[in-house]
Amino acid sequence: MSTTQRAYTDETLPQLLSLIEGADSVELKVTVAEHAHAAAAEALGLDPLEAQIRQVFFFDTPALALSKEGVVVRARRVQKRRADSVIKLRPVVPAELPKPLRQSPSFTVEVDALPGGFVCSGAMKSMLDDDDVRSSVRGKRPISKLFSKEQRRLYAEHAPAGVALDDLAVLGPVFVLKLKRMVEGFDRRLVAEMWLYPDGSRIFELSTKCAPPDAFQVAAETRGFLASRGLDLGGEQQTKTRKALEFFSAALQGTA
Repeated sequence: MSTTQRAYTDETLPQLLSLIEGADSVELKVTVAEHAHAAAAEALGLDPLEAQIRQVFFFDTPALALSKEGVVVRARRVQKRRADSVIKLRPVVPAELPKPLRQSPSFTVEVDALPGGFVCSGAMKSMLDDDDVRSSVRGKRPISKLFSKEQRRLYAEHAPAGVALDDLAVLGPVFVLKLKRMVEGFDRRLVAEMWLYPDGSRIFELSTKCAPPDAFQVAAETRGFLASRGLDLGGEQQTKTRKALEFFSAALQGTA
């Protein structure tokens, strides 16, 4: 599966600035090396018993035909909250998006910035009842019923020809622990996510969101704060969605 993330270079900096200018928000992310998970949680005062439980399902072909075209299809169950579904496109260039799509209240554009690079994505979200997701992933309800008319139209415009929503395989679930809180010494809300994969591996991601004009200032402040707590920000970065798709694709194809 090809990556859509661009590395930081003198050549890509103008592109990054343009993407940020056209985005609705910027999310600054860093993944913590697995051997340092417990130490990082302790350094930041994070209590896993305060976390919200989420169950994430992806939908794609066994060979990940959608992902290869930059389309991500997802549904999510959330503890004590409504479920939701998302059609995501990445990478996107905000200035090149059709005006009706860009003006849709259901569609948002966000730049994800990690220590190793950045990517801009557009996502269309719809709220669901919890039973909707459970029925669809169990094969009792068409997958297409998880998505609004607007989402289905977006999917049809960007999915590979001949790949219908109801033909997709269920990839998942991944269990996620998510904790949002203010951390002493940092004046922004920090989000911690622990993704737990069926093979026992984990991804621990820390993130914070900000308005596009504040991105570079917040990035500097966040990096400085995390470094002051002893977190090593120089390790290999992992992408939660990519890891999930590759894991379940391999399982479906018998190559795991």
